[in-house]
Amino acid sequence: MKRHQLKDDVIAPAIFALYLYAVFKIILFKFQAIDFNFLWHQLQRNLGDLSFIKERLHRANFTPFQSISSNVQMVSSHNIINLYGNIALFIPYGIFLVYLAKKQRISFLGVFMRALALSLSLEILQVVFAIGSFDVDDLILNVFGSLIGCFAARLYRFSPRIFKVKSPPPHVRNGSDGSLIQSDQPISSSS
Repeated sequence: MKRHQLKDDVIAPAIFALYLYAVFKIILFKFQAIDFNFLWHQLQRNLGDLSFIKERLHRANFTPFQSISSNVQMVSSHNIINLYGNIALFIPYGIFLVYLAKKQRISFLGVFMRALALSLSLEILQVVFAIGSFDVDDLILNVFGSLIGCFAARLYRFSPRIFKVKSPPPHVRNGSDGSLIQSDQPISSSS
């Protein structure tokens, strides 16, 4: 297997899987160990008595920009981490989507929809397992982070065209010592 093909077919998807694992661990478990027995207990309890889920939904934020506004107005380390962390955590997601879909050229709408689906899944899991709270502003910030990542990946992909190094004009040639020599006449190809 060629090095480039190995990178595209094995290494990049493996790093993406590790990234997704980290996202789930950070958002759902807040850097704590994943305890499957605890999750199973929470799931059984919450699905056995839907009042637990109903209570979680009652405390959820469904008003766009409410949490963001609160975080901006009441500056604290927790609020700054919540605000910028939700953006920063999803920037790699947008980059990975662009990189892994090289030939299909994923659109901004495609990145938007995938980021929304992942973020919404995480928010719903927080409610179902009672390990966090649903916040529509997390969806907004996560999707925004993914779009930043998508934009950055595209900018990087097209940067060689933007900052292309131009070759010297035809009447400039290399001297015997590698220096550039300019002559008044173009170099003839009959040498």
